[in-house]
Amino acid sequence: MSYPDHSTTTTVTHGPSSIASRIEHVFETAVFASRWIQAPLYGGLIVAELLYAYKFIVELWEMVRHINQQEETIFMLGILGLIDVTMVANLLTMVIIGGYATFVSKLDLEGHPDRPDWLTHIDPGTIKIKLAASLIGISSIHLLKSFVNIANEDHEQIKWKIFIHLTFIGSAILLAWTDKIMQKDRKH
Repeated sequence: MSYPDHSTTTTVTHGPSSIASRIEHVFETAVFASRWIQAPLYGGLIVAELLYAYKFIVELWEMVRHINQQEETIFMLGILGLIDVTMVANLLTMVIIGGYATFVSKLDLEGHPDRPDWLTHIDPGTIKIKLAASLIGISSIHLLKSFVNIANEDHEQIKWKIFIHLTFIGSAILLAWTDKIMQKDRKH
């Protein structure tokens, strides 16, 4: 009687641990792929940025058409409005590019001549700090518009704008401080 040689046979496990590991792998793949749910959101922000560009052009055209009828203060308020639109568009660009590159997919821009320098060291903490700084800039423009047009502004609203501006500054300082502490902890 001869017995089969089991030394060359491989054992295939069909037990519960193998099924569990396959389920876990499929689930983890789905979780990782879920980042693509954000892609349409960034597409929507691109549309919003296009709308902001359109708004900028319309406001600029109105300024050009009425340049001879505008007082200097009204003209300056118009320019501050254009700066405000531009800063919001910059904020959108930063969120779109930085957010997509951080949370959805890497951007293949190596060697691209227009690649922004800040993309090389972008992370969620950096994005938050840049967003906070942009919000401070936008708030500053709104505050400056109020100061330029102070005769026509409600002084109670100006106080609230100052309070909100200081809140943005305090938040940015706390975010930067927190990020600095976290960076220090990562180096240790």
